[in-house]
Amino acid sequence: LQCRMECRDVPAETLYDVLHDIEYRKKWDTNVIETFDIGRLTANSDVGYYAWRCPKPLKNRDVVTLRSWLPMGSDYIIMNYSVKHPKYPPRKDMVRAVSIQTGYLIEGTGAKSCTITYLAQVDPKGSLPKWVVNKSSQFLAPKAMKKMYKACLKYPEWKQKHDPHFKPWLFPEQSRLPALALSELSLQHADSLENIDESSLAESKEDRGEGSDEDS
Repeated sequence: LQCRMECRDVPAETLYDVLHDIEYRKKWDTNVIETFDIGRLTANSDVGYYAWRCPKPLKNRDVVTLRSWLPMGSDYIIMNYSVKHPKYPPRKDMVRAVSIQTGYLIEGTGAKSCTITYLAQVDPKGSLPKWVVNKSSQFLAPKAMKKMYKACLKYPEWKQKHDPHFKPWLFPEQSRLPALALSELSLQHADSLENIDESSLAESKEDRGEGSDEDS
């Protein structure tokens, strides 16, 4: 899945902050169930947990990912892939998905504009029905990008009131995360996880009714 969006009135560095800021994500990402950072590996890489709601009647998903980032002048890259962490095994109430390789490329196109390219190679586990796959590529990714764009417009004002100088993704010395050793982690391969067959599930009436923009 690849998605690209031009962001007017949003500087590249603001978009970069929004993608990193886990406290702000809890405010604007209406699909998030739970998200937290587990630990840091280096000045520009950490490990985190993210669980999100899936459209009914599918089970909700979660991932544990190793994320690394690189600022390059007015451009930024964020990449992540799934890892196993001994303290965060798959949960009974979720399906553990696998991020084979997911990334964002933010390119500054002016003082107050940028483009973002989102690339996702994810195995959501479970045999998914065709309607989910179609909906994901046609509606969900572009919709999520639009929601992120709106979040970017409101971020400077929000950040002013919430720990405005705390940005450990820019200033690694601010990080409060415990140090992790790479030896504690291993790659999460899709074939080692339980395969849940959801291919016969039909879309529920509420979800087909396209709902309001907020709950999708």
